[in-house]
Formats: sequence, C-alpha cells, structure tokens
Amino acid sequence: MTNTGASKTITVRTPEDAAVLAEQLHDAPGGHFGRPPVTVVAYESGAAPVERREDFRVVYNAIVARIGEPTLYGGSAQGPSVRWRDGRRLVLLSGDRFGARLSVHRPEALEAEELRNFECGGAWSTAEPHDFDLLPYCWQLYRGGPGERPAARPGARLAGCWEHLEAALELMLAAWIEQLPVQVPGDWAGFTILSSRDWGRHLVVSYSPDEGLGVAVDDRDAQQGPERELQMRAHGWQTSDRGWWQSAFLEADERSAGAAARLTVAELRGRGAVSPDELVARDVGVNDRGELWLPGLGIRTH
Repeated sequence: MTNTGASKTITVRTPEDAAVLAEQLHDAPGGHFGRPPVTVVAYESGAAPVERREDFRVVYNAIVARIGEPTLYGGSAQGPSVRWRDGRRLVLLSGDRFGARLSVHRPEALEAEELRNFECGGAWSTAEPHDFDLLPYCWQLYRGGPGERPAARPGARLAGCWEHLEAALELMLAAWIEQLPVQVPGDWAGFTILSSRDWGRHLVVSYSPDEGLGVAVDDRDAQQGPERELQMRAHGWQTSDRGWWQSAFLEADERSAGAAARLTVAELRGRGAVSPDELVARDVGVNDRGELWLPGLGIRTH
C-alpha cells in the first residue's frame, strides 16, 4: 500500500509499518501537514463488518502499542474515526468499507471544517434524503486524554421524520458493532430514549460484546399475561423479565442494526410519539466512563 505525496512515497505493508508511520505523524507532524492520507489496511472486496473489524483491530492495536491510547475514540457510518489530538496536531485514523488511512492535520482547521458540515448539512424537508451517512462522525468518546479535547462540540443532526430517525439509528448501531469492540474492547454502550408523550417510560438501546445489540422497554404498567405476551411478541419483542420486554440481535448478522432500529421506532410510535422532535436520549455512556457524544443519533441528548 503506497501513497505518494509532494516529496516522497510512503509505503505501508505491515501493522508495524503503520505504527511507525503513526509515530512519525504524532511526534514530528510538521513535514506531513497537507499530505494525502496513507492507506494502512485494505479490506477484501465485499468484506462483512465483522471481518473488517478484525482486520482493522490488528493495525489499530499496533498503533496504540506504539503511541498510546487515543484522545478521542469514535466513528462515522462509513468507518472508524480515531484521534490523537493536542493543540499542535491531530493524528486521524479513519476508515470506510474499503480500508483505513492515517493522516495528520492542524486541529483547528479540520475541526472547523467538520463543524461546518454538522451545522450546514441535513435534509431541509422530509422529502429530501438524509445525510447521516455523510457526517464526519456519528459517535465520539472522550475519556480524559491523553491529549486535549476540542474546545467546541457539534450539535446533534436531528431527524425530521421517522424514516430519517430509523436510518440514523441503524447507521449508528451498525457503526457500534464494527467499531466499539476494537476501540474499547469488552465495554458496553447504551442510552435511554424518552418521549414527551410518555415521559415515565424508558426504552433502552444497548450494545455489549457478549450479547450484541439489545432493545428493552418498560412495560410494567400493563397487565402481564398470555394476551399481553401475544401482543408484545407480535410487535417483535422476544422475552419478558419482570415487566420489561427485551429483544436481542446478534452482531454477526448484518440485518441486526436495521431490525433493532425498526423495533425501537415502531415501539415509540406505537406508544404515542408523533415526531422525532418529541424524543430525547439520556443516560448516554460507554461503561459509565468518559463522555459519549452522539451527534448522529437523530435526536437530542442530555
């Protein structure tokens, strides 16, 4: 894998090569600003998300072993977006369905461009296509360094209709399946959705390495019994535990993110929510450690 810049060609053939390049970008970025990203891993054509995840893991682990944990974990709907950042340089390890690349940027320039993307994009009407798949990142996690967190955070890209919300949620959950196990191995992630029309009811969306994606809803105010079980199972719920209905979706199945998103949106609508702007996410976190931002979720968070 080679990339040609203004003065020389950079070749990366092994994870160790990628780690050495990352160290150069991290410790001596001056000569690399403005150069094109360097491909450090290429995926097989048609590789499934879990296959891409394992190929990326090898390179990512080699880089972390050389330069340490990143400042900001994260990813977009296209692939990972991991950052080693301080005031003088931002090393970016980013990917898509074809591979992953390393580059270095002046932090203020890259982040200003990304903030413009968050602020100026989005569908102007429900008839227009959404752009959740084009956001620089849909999730980002800060755990106190090393390095420095950015001074500004983007606002949430809000979904204007249920179809856009379902798409945003599916894209983010698919990103979690591919990206979280590599960047924060062993950790779970999740959030709770509340509706202004049904404020006391919690609907929890989560990911864990042991169970994959999960959706759970508090149904304790309903009379539980055979009739209720038939209703809830007809809606797509799988099991009940003390009035909480739950469904689990295996991470190896590429349809899981879409199924979890459809169940979530259908349940919210079925319980009276009229539009996504009536929703809010709270209890957002990864193993209750650090700050998790979800600008690509499609609803407000607090």
